[in-house]
Amino acid sequence: MDDQNKNLILATVLSFIVVIAWFLIFPPQDQAPDQAPELTASQSEGSDPSAGGTGARLTPGTEADGAANTATLGDTPLADSPRVQIETPSLEGSIALTGGRIDDLALTNYRQTLEPGSPDVRLFNPQGTTDAYYTLYGWIPGTNVDAEAVPGANTPWELESGETLTPDSPVTLVWDNGAGLIFRQTYSVDDKFMFTIRQSVENTGDAAVSMRPYGLLRRHGLPSDLQSYFVVHEGLIRMSDGELEEETYKKMDDLDFDNREGAPASRIEVSESGWIGFTEHYWMSTLIPGDQPFRSTVKYYPTQDVYQTEAVLSTAEIAPGETLDIDTQLFSGAKEWETIKEYEADGVTRFIDAIDWGWFFFLTKPIFWLIHWLHGFIGNMGWSIIAMTIFLKALLFPLAYKSYASMAKMKELQPQMEKLKERAGDDRQKLQKEMMELYKKEKVNPAAGCLPILLQIPIFFSLYKVIFVTLELRHQPWLGWIHDLSAPDPTSIINLFGLLPWDALPPDSFLSILNLGILPILLGISMWLQQKLNPAPTDPAQQMIFAWMPWVFMFMLGNFASGLVLYWITNNTITFIQQYLIMRSHGFKPDVFGNIKGSFKRKKKAAAANEGKK
Repeated sequence: MDDQNKNLILATVLSFIVVIAWFLIFPPQDQAPDQAPELTASQSEGSDPSAGGTGARLTPGTEADGAANTATLGDTPLADSPRVQIETPSLEGSIALTGGRIDDLALTNYRQTLEPGSPDVRLFNPQGTTDAYYTLYGWIPGTNVDAEAVPGANTPWELESGETLTPDSPVTLVWDNGAGLIFRQTYSVDDKFMFTIRQSVENTGDAAVSMRPYGLLRRHGLPSDLQSYFVVHEGLIRMSDGELEEETYKKMDDLDFDNREGAPASRIEVSESGWIGFTEHYWMSTLIPGDQPFRSTVKYYPTQDVYQTEAVLSTAEIAPGETLDIDTQLFSGAKEWETIKEYEADGVTRFIDAIDWGWFFFLTKPIFWLIHWLHGFIGNMGWSIIAMTIFLKALLFPLAYKSYASMAKMKELQPQMEKLKERAGDDRQKLQKEMMELYKKEKVNPAAGCLPILLQIPIFFSLYKVIFVTLELRHQPWLGWIHDLSAPDPTSIINLFGLLPWDALPPDSFLSILNLGILPILLGISMWLQQKLNPAPTDPAQQMIFAWMPWVFMFMLGNFASGLVLYWITNNTITFIQQYLIMRSHGFKPDVFGNIKGSFKRKKKAAAANEGKK
């Protein structure tokens, strides 16, 4: 076996290992976990943030630890609570006057699917409905304040000012506890996804009081659309004084606040700045106290299957006749790169890291930036991926040139190498020594052919992460039949690409690998043509490996995102052109058509030989 074929086989095997490793490291689960039973409106929510670091158990009817008032709502569904509407260019929903909850929120610029009439993506839903998820603000009582004297989950707030919450018109809710304290909550929102909540308390009594303001996000059960891919994080996300923490819902299950004894610590005292909340594939909701100390807390209540994150601020004292105002923020929306970057520039610490860049963040961030920048000029993500591939190939061209030049030089040395083999006979040690001397004399690196494929591995991983995770490629078309570059090619050879009157195999089917769209087929052809730049090896085992490898890759990558397959096709095409031109410039003319004809002749000859044996 000559060294050129060794390099080609090694490169092919490395590519195969990359794909196999990817399936093993990032296997999609067959289905999302079963959704937990819904909590009805008549079920108690139990106690909320606990004071003094002691914690409270979430049990029906209890209000231990001076937490938020969470009495039951009886038979009245919270969805029927009096409401204040939310209308912005990006959001639509309402605030429930019962508890002052933001529990009804949808993204007006994003649809759940590409189907006509598909509903908007929903972020928040009221308690008692499917996927109940909402935010709530309140106060933890301190000195001279009873638990019933502070607003909580079921407080009957009244609308004091404003009618509809818009970027130009805030709304204020008010509640008088009848015992000398008047509470207000003022909600403001920008034209994207950031709310500002001002919590106010006016002390009209004759004694000083103290209390702690808090905000919480509460999710009832697992999200029904939880995808459970290892490649993207979904669950808890929080930043604490510059330290990012991510935990899955499964890990949060260990934070059992129904049995707190022995439960892992879930609280962090943030001294400078941070945020905490829940993140999904493309969407996120986080509490942002800003540049002030707060207690960041994570809880899970298994008896009611409730996941909760809290931001509890420092205790404040309000003297008689004084009013205390506390401002915090709530982000609830899409993880748009430009939008999140702007919020980070406005002071939200490391907010851009809310996007799951992964281990190769030093590659995924610049690759995404390049695609996004190109998209600003081109206006089409598919062509932007192609342009990005051309740019990367141009950037790596000096190394590729050396590699392909070395491969061409190896071809020139073939006659000398054959003479060395004849002289050495069966003396392998002598042959290896003389070959190394020949390589040194001619300044040839026999392993140079593997360098391009080694560089491809981290780029492949990073691009896969970018295409799968970033919102900007979701539902982005290329041309013709490719309507979503983040999804597999929708065409299928099973129904002759839509010509036959039956559907392709379901995506979750074990045999869905046979669907094979147009792009995966083009990928297989591009890999096959790349092989034909060199004559087939003489060894039958090597011939078999080379013959099957392009088609194995074609099937294995058939269910990958269209954007990634498009990248690989473009990369193969550019590699073919580069290698062909560089090898010709060094005096070796690849006979592509001759190698193709030779492969068919060998197949016919082998078939004839097998027939003769029968």
